[in-house]
Amino acid sequence: MAGHSKWANIQHRKGRQDEKRGKVWTRITREIIVAAREGGGDIAMNPRLRLAIEKAKAANMPADNIKRNVDKATGNLDGVTYEEIRYEGYGIGGAAIIVDTMTDNRVRTVAEVRHAFSKYGGNLGTEGSVAFQFKHCGQIVFAPGTSEDKVMEVALEAGADDVVVGDDGSIEVLTAPADFEAVRDALTAAGLSAEIAEVTMRADNPVELAGDDAARMQKLLDVIEDLDDVQDVFHNAVL
Repeated sequence: MAGHSKWANIQHRKGRQDEKRGKVWTRITREIIVAAREGGGDIAMNPRLRLAIEKAKAANMPADNIKRNVDKATGNLDGVTYEEIRYEGYGIGGAAIIVDTMTDNRVRTVAEVRHAFSKYGGNLGTEGSVAFQFKHCGQIVFAPGTSEDKVMEVALEAGADDVVVGDDGSIEVLTAPADFEAVRDALTAAGLSAEIAEVTMRADNPVELAGDDAARMQKLLDVIEDLDDVQDVFHNAVL
């Protein structure tokens, strides 16, 4: 259960997300709308909506905004219809990139994503070209210094798939997407505070980049993340 340390890379990603807070409400709004439209407005019966609302509350979105977006999606209000589209491609050094979007205009979105890849040294691929290098899973990460024994005991008892200890002492709990909430809640109830807890696409084989290659890859990722229709960007580069 030992593994490559991802702590610095995870902290780096989290920090850059924090810098982009201006887009957070827009992205969460789209996620709420799509989740409610597909699974209904009852959070007890719709785990995706439940997670989206948790993100909204964490980002200090007012309750009225949340309710309005759920109503919009479930037909109580007129609204824009979004569709989810995933793009896959390669960045600097052959690093794999997945781009998840929500859009009301797929022609605009694919043009913007393709332009970002081509202008900044990447290549937009076809469906399935890199997805096999990622695993859809729950990821709960604890800072170095957290009790490994306690995390492992609680996580595995709650149904986690694996506990990976990084070289620097960080601890990563992996779950099936359907088990994420139960495992996260069990860890929280045990007094264990995670730095990151999310359902994500986790890269299987990290690609180490340094120097100019790392800077170019970061620029490519920044440009893609700043596109209006982009919800999430996953990659296997270690910067």
